[in-house]
Amino acid sequence: MDKIRIQLRVNGEDRECLAPVHHTLLEVLREELGLMGTKHGCELGECGTCTVLVDGRPILSCLALPVECGDREITTVEGMAGVTLHPLQEAFAALGAAQCGYCTPGFLLTAAALLADKPSATRQEIAEATAGNLCRCTGYLKIFEAIEIAAERMRSASQPLDGGRLRQRTGTGTETETGTETGTGRTRA
Repeated sequence: MDKIRIQLRVNGEDRECLAPVHHTLLEVLREELGLMGTKHGCELGECGTCTVLVDGRPILSCLALPVECGDREITTVEGMAGVTLHPLQEAFAALGAAQCGYCTPGFLLTAAALLADKPSATRQEIAEATAGNLCRCTGYLKIFEAIEIAAERMRSASQPLDGGRLRQRTGTGTETETGTETGTGRTRA
């Protein structure tokens, strides 16, 4: 089986591995880089369990090829927390928004991208942004509530809406978006 050398920037670190040329970003993250937070779901782009952020935008890693992401910043659920949990992670845990937990990484990353773009997202905007993430346990109400609570905490704490991980500092000390687009719709890398 032919393997290629892949260089990726994942969770703020440059990573390199050898992987079969046909492997998706999902497979490379899990099997080659050991980042197990990104989940295998339908592998058809239907469920959202494999969602990661590429340049701050949610994408379905089961549909993306890693070679398309070589010069872009990839964030997985492992990259959300710093010294402490991200406010979204805290809210999901406190409200019981994660039951079995299989869909949680995709919801967390989708919500992080939404709140980076719309810090005061409405319930309708939350529902629309997370519509591509399926959960078979919670019925979504607790997930929506957790996102709303995290958004409020993040606004009132005046901390970076993305835990400081999804933005880069400029030389002037102001924050700018990494990349050029920050929409919440899922796209291929």
